[in-house]
Amino acid sequence: MTTSHPAPATLGQLKASGWQSVPVKEEIRRNAVAKISAGEPLFSGVMGYEQTVMPQLENALLAGHDVIFLGERGQAKTRMIRSLTGLLDEWLPIVAGSEINDDPYHPVSRHARDLVEHHGDDTPIAWVHRDDRFGEKLATPDTSIADLIGEVDPIKVAEGRYLSDELTLHYGLVPRTNRGIFAINEIPDLAERIQVGLLNVLEERDVQIRGYKIRLPLDVMLVASANPEDYTNRGRIITPLKDRFGSQIRTHYPLDTETEVAIMRQEARPASVGGVTVNMPDYLERVVAMFSQMARVSNQVNQRSGVSVRLSVSNLEVLGANALRRGLRAGENTVVPRVCDLDALAASSGGKIEIESLEEGRDGVILENLVKGAVLTVYKERVSPDQVRDVIAAFEEGIVAHTGEDVASSEEAHLVEQIPALRTAVLSLTGGDESPAAVAAAVEFVLEGLHLSKRLNKDASATGATYRSRS
Repeated sequence: MTTSHPAPATLGQLKASGWQSVPVKEEIRRNAVAKISAGEPLFSGVMGYEQTVMPQLENALLAGHDVIFLGERGQAKTRMIRSLTGLLDEWLPIVAGSEINDDPYHPVSRHARDLVEHHGDDTPIAWVHRDDRFGEKLATPDTSIADLIGEVDPIKVAEGRYLSDELTLHYGLVPRTNRGIFAINEIPDLAERIQVGLLNVLEERDVQIRGYKIRLPLDVMLVASANPEDYTNRGRIITPLKDRFGSQIRTHYPLDTETEVAIMRQEARPASVGGVTVNMPDYLERVVAMFSQMARVSNQVNQRSGVSVRLSVSNLEVLGANALRRGLRAGENTVVPRVCDLDALAASSGGKIEIESLEEGRDGVILENLVKGAVLTVYKERVSPDQVRDVIAAFEEGIVAHTGEDVASSEEAHLVEQIPALRTAVLSLTGGDESPAAVAAAVEFVLEGLHLSKRLNKDASATGATYRSRS
């Protein structure tokens, strides 16, 4: 945040500066037009929506609409909502001391009106940064009208003011976000009687507090998020409220593995720590992404609850963490995650996927099968049958390979010398990197791919795995 704001400190100085007051949606529209004209994205950090969600959002902003984002969990709805503040002007003048960001040219609160009437052009002006013009509320069943709109402040009444005095009001979140953006997350969870209280905000652009003869013409852009209505029985969006949102934009999960990998790289916390460097191979990144993609189409996973991109990010972090732990125990300075580290995904996946199975205790097996399916899919993409034909022949001649957490990288990498035919496939996976850690990871990936392709047998144990010929 920049600390310097424009110079005008009084209403007279503000007028002299030539500053013009515009509604918040016009302000957002003007800044969106500038970005679109310059070929810039509305905001950064959101991937995979360039041809789907973003054009719809641009249309909504250019049309001056209130917006509701509809989509399953983990589809960047909240991130997009919070990023909209970047389309506000950096600084906004308000009447000093105003609780609801009163426009100096058109004050609406009693405090601001009295101040302007009494001081005229000497009315003091304060400046609000765009980051402070955003309000947010997670809808919960116990949310009240007082939280959103306002309530009588008993302390102000006790000080001697009359109940009919507008100054006894304590403004809620919506009025306090006047001339800004107000967001309601998971709006179906809001009680229906509270949703009714938002109707005036969206259509008549005012709020009415209890029985007061008070009307506050607010200038607010309202943005909401919701899961699809068939996902939850906790509540619904009432039809009149849904009708008042100008645009409903459907979000979605990444449509391809490449986008999912890019999001994972952007969001995941690096695993390297201290003196140990963790280098994540691109083929295992793709396995993690493919795991999520396959879960999203599996009939054994509850698709109504969704499979969040957070699953991919968490799995990538845990994969790196398990490799780090293995490297710390082995005293290796550089480690590369291997297939054996994929067992750690059970802990990071269990709470993020809702398994639908007729048998109790099948969750672990279903997750394991999804991992195997992801490994096999990526193996077939990255390794051609011609590259491993001689490898299979070597195993048929009696070669046996041992892998696992307790096997050092140098020991697994030595398999390339025992089986020279492995070299072509391994180097195609490592990109030419011949370090023991990179080679060991590639060797294990090739062997696991051959096993899943039913070309090698595998004997698994708590300490590792043994690969041998099927004959």
